[in-house]
Amino acid sequence: MLHLNDQSLLRTRAFVAGSWVEEPELGEFSVFNPADDKVLASVANTGPKTANTAIEKAVVAMEGWKRRTAKDRAHILRKWFDLILTNAEDLALIMTAEQGKPLAESQAEIRYAASFVEWFAEEGKRAYGDVIPAHAPDLRLLTLKQPVGVVAAITPWNFPSAMITRKAAPALAAGCALVIKPAAETPLSALALAELAHRAGFPDGLINVVVGTDAVGIGGVLSGHPQVRKLTFTGSTRVGKLLMAQCAATVKKTSMELGGNAPFIIFDDADLRAAVAGVMASKFRNAGQTCISANRILVQEGIYPDFVRELTRAVKALRLGDGRDPDTDIGPLIDGAALDNVDSLVRNALDGGAMAMAGGQASVLGGQFYEPTVLVDVTPEMRVFREEIFGPVAPVVRFSSEADAIAMANDTSAGLASYIYTQNVSRIFHMADVLDYGMVGINEGMISTEVAPFGGMKESGVGREGSKYGIDDYLEIKYLCIRGG
Repeated sequence: MLHLNDQSLLRTRAFVAGSWVEEPELGEFSVFNPADDKVLASVANTGPKTANTAIEKAVVAMEGWKRRTAKDRAHILRKWFDLILTNAEDLALIMTAEQGKPLAESQAEIRYAASFVEWFAEEGKRAYGDVIPAHAPDLRLLTLKQPVGVVAAITPWNFPSAMITRKAAPALAAGCALVIKPAAETPLSALALAELAHRAGFPDGLINVVVGTDAVGIGGVLSGHPQVRKLTFTGSTRVGKLLMAQCAATVKKTSMELGGNAPFIIFDDADLRAAVAGVMASKFRNAGQTCISANRILVQEGIYPDFVRELTRAVKALRLGDGRDPDTDIGPLIDGAALDNVDSLVRNALDGGAMAMAGGQASVLGGQFYEPTVLVDVTPEMRVFREEIFGPVAPVVRFSSEADAIAMANDTSAGLASYIYTQNVSRIFHMADVLDYGMVGINEGMISTEVAPFGGMKESGVGREGSKYGIDDYLEIKYLCIRGG
């Protein structure tokens, strides 16, 4: 049992139209702490029936909400922002308990989650239309922006609070209502945010959270219901493609933030200490379970031995443990399947000739703990080069020329984040231009912020989240042609 300052934040039922609901015939499912496999809570297992009800309630709630002024909507969003920060300690503890990341990382995520609410509270006031120079003297041409409609949001377990607010805040600011389906591994963070949204004063039915283990059934309702006009999803590329196909039947707008395979390119002229620090921040945050983690570390041959030595030293100093322990640097992976997948990638690399300079196996701590790992002599044929790792494993690949680095970096269907470390200004601009990625970190390993657009190219997704662009996916442009002006 979690002990919170405000115990009422620990909710275990779905949230629909301002009420906490369940489907008794579906029973409950358990939420586990991945650090010790102990049950944290039993949560009502709801399914397609609750999802349908939530959509119907959202349709009704949106009618009044979209007619409010942007300033009025911003006022309630601001209250939600304040409540999130006021309750940050409890929200971080809930997150660490159900997701496993160190408490300091959870606290940082809560601040990050709140930042989207604050940002879009203001951006909603700036959904400007245009006056267009007309093609005839007696016409006036105008555009205005209107909310797209009810939004379905399907969110992942690796960032269980920030991935909700990054979607919910722009939708609410634009005048939309939401139905949120959080991951079954981490429903408690979503329900706590819903409780705070209720306290902030959002109308009943505007924000709904459907929790359950039937991801296929609930996802089918959200992607197929004709009154859902927009679906936003963060998760695997495989599932994203399925959802896009299902949304095609009703021609929904979609935003997809899908898998990555980020190259982290370090040239001979890079600041070695900064490059190692950048890799550590990018690769080992959340035990490597982030879509923009450094997945392939490409190091130019002149600096390769020194870089491997310094990275290995830094990785060996990382401390595995329960995220609630303040001395912990890296927590567990989310579940046993995740650990098995990471270990199979490492085994494949070792069998192919790579060497483990640190780690290389499951931890003696047992459970879902995997040793922070550095692999050297990695080649493009190995699975760790070609697949998203989602674990604390840093594969280091040697390259000789800039052309080699570009070819290896772009040799993937993914195109989310990329990183380059160099002191050559000309190279910085050239590499930024030729890398097929939606985001490029230059001498910086931590690139996420609410003020910049987050999203990918190729099979890494559609649309952008955050920044001034992030509200556009929740708005429709309406054109007015007026005669008699």
